[in-house]
Amino acid sequence: MLRVVVVDDESLIRSGLQMILASAGDIDVVAACEGSVAVETVARTRPDVVLLDVRMPGTDGLAVLARLRAQPEPPVVAMLTAFATDEYLYTALSEGAAGYLLKDTDPEQLVRDVRTLAAGGRLLSPAVAPAVIEGYLGHSARAASASVDALTAREVQVLSLLGTGLTNAQIATRLGLATSTAKDHISTVINKLGLDNRVQAAVFAERAGLIPPAADPDRGPAPERHHQAGTR
Repeated sequence: MLRVVVVDDESLIRSGLQMILASAGDIDVVAACEGSVAVETVARTRPDVVLLDVRMPGTDGLAVLARLRAQPEPPVVAMLTAFATDEYLYTALSEGAAGYLLKDTDPEQLVRDVRTLAAGGRLLSPAVAPAVIEGYLGHSARAASASVDALTAREVQVLSLLGTGLTNAQIATRLGLATSTAKDHISTVINKLGLDNRVQAAVFAERAGLIPPAADPDRGPAPERHHQAGTR
């Protein structure tokens, strides 16, 4: 049973999310609370996933995120927002949020999202993706290119495919690798670039200009790509 805590200062939102998630047979909403008591509630209930409102009157959702991530065994935290464009989105992802979801997400999709988060996945609502890209594009593209030079040719391929939103299995198929090998490459890329998760890596690939023109997973392995440093 997946344990979830919902944090939102609006009781109607808390009740609605709790009802949606409780309808799934494998999810237990162990608590639904306001932001002011979120840290204490999470410490007491020890959930697998926390759905945390980013904008709460009198409570800074980002501050709550930081305190939750600082716990010895931090839960997976996904931020909730009512706005497709949110000024706090980039900061939340940089500080370890595993996802950024809209409050009006389809109920069935929300249940699937919670399961994905609990399994270690990372999520970004399609509606807020442009805001993430704009935030990352605000950083120097030249710095991105320099960071890419630290990657091998294979790792550049993996990063470019991450940028298209492919799963580990799809990346493995495109490159003719075992899924476990593709997963290892992804972890290495994320670590080399000093990123926190695959969401950040995907946007980094966009910023570095590595997105291939076609992203059809059924077309077979992607062509070999060589960056400025040459093949490795």
